[in-house]
Amino acid sequence: MRGRFNTRQRNYIILGLCSILLVMAAGYAAFSSRLTINGTSNITSEFKVLITDIQSSVLVGEATDAETPTHTETTATFKTNLVSPGDSMQYDITVENQGDIDAVLESIDVNTSDNAAILFEATGIKRGDKLLPDESDILTVTVTYNPDVTSQPENLNATVTVTLNYVQDNGTILPEPDPIDIGGIEVMPVTSGDGLYGDEYTSGRYVYRGTNPNNYIMFNNELWRIISKEADGTYKILRNEVFPDMAFDSRGARTTGYCSQTFTSYDGCNAWASTANIVGSPSEFTNGRYSGSVDKDSEILTYLNGEYLDSITFNKDKIVSHDFNIGSVTNENNDLQGQIESEKSYKWNGNVGLISLSDYLMANSDMETCGTFSTNNLACTTCINTNWMVIGDKENWWTLSPLSDDPYSVFRIFFTGTTTYNSVSDTKRDVRPSLYLTSSLSLSGSGTESDPFVIN
Repeated sequence: MRGRFNTRQRNYIILGLCSILLVMAAGYAAFSSRLTINGTSNITSEFKVLITDIQSSVLVGEATDAETPTHTETTATFKTNLVSPGDSMQYDITVENQGDIDAVLESIDVNTSDNAAILFEATGIKRGDKLLPDESDILTVTVTYNPDVTSQPENLNATVTVTLNYVQDNGTILPEPDPIDIGGIEVMPVTSGDGLYGDEYTSGRYVYRGTNPNNYIMFNNELWRIISKEADGTYKILRNEVFPDMAFDSRGARTTGYCSQTFTSYDGCNAWASTANIVGSPSEFTNGRYSGSVDKDSEILTYLNGEYLDSITFNKDKIVSHDFNIGSVTNENNDLQGQIESEKSYKWNGNVGLISLSDYLMANSDMETCGTFSTNNLACTTCINTNWMVIGDKENWWTLSPLSDDPYSVFRIFFTGTTTYNSVSDTKRDVRPSLYLTSSLSLSGSGTESDPFVIN
């Protein structure tokens, strides 16, 4: 049995412990020493980015230097005489890294006075450009007498200040992306919010993402949206509104080969195209456990490339025949790259199709939360707010992506933002056509809903 200490015993033990600690502390103190080291350290590297030259040249007209351009190590100064509208002068300022530390341009700020008669443009150096030791770069400043001026301006003076902020390159400042040509209009790609994004799964492809990016385009006197600029330069577009109540394929429309299995005679067949019209003309269409030839195109394909295509009366010459990815998709998968590869396993080449399921997922600007089939459906109340393809409060529209390991179901986009599958014979689903426009497209407009891109 555990005994109980009286007050005297407890005090004694505490005092004993204190004595041991004091002895140990004294013992440590007896073995301590103070070491002093004297020395000198020198920094032998040097950060030294300087302006080393400025040269002027006449581009157009009677422009001249009002004074000889000058520079110090950190400033460059010029004054220009402009005589007539259209006159233009160019100044090339050389920036050199004379140190031995890698430098990178963190920012470039161009501030001009408010004078519409005199235009300034700074080119040649942009944010993220590296400047290694012993290397130089040239900033070009162009001064132009606005050619649109038709009368003597009241304000005859203008100034420009260009500030280049170079810092040591530690790899955190990325180069500024180049603008992307969208029908002759330069569009800067973005990495967040609404806009044009580089496709991380297909090199050279760009996709519009976000709640409401500026991707509206007039086609056939209707409002459409640009899905992507493809790697081959063509533009994939999507009708902004749907056609209501159309089956993907009717019951009993196709009943042989691949389309003869399980419930296809009752529910219809989910193969988009006949095997003869699939790229490469494979002998069979395989979808998981199901395989076989497909003797006819789906009814929705036939309608879109027949009656519907014939109804297009404006800009029809801009449509190009293109590959559409028609391979199957695994339900609730969490691997977008794998899904895209599966969609690419079969291709159909034609004029008018539907989107693939990955087109829908990649239209979302919140790819971290919504970038796969599974995560999009789990967070649908959030994802619906960052995907421009979601329309209306009742629309449920077909994709051309069949359900994996199933011969009679196709995925659709639900108005809640979720993606799910339906029997292809369901007549209560909508159709939202998609097609490709030529890479030589010439556009005007800004891409907003009120000022959409217009085909010139």
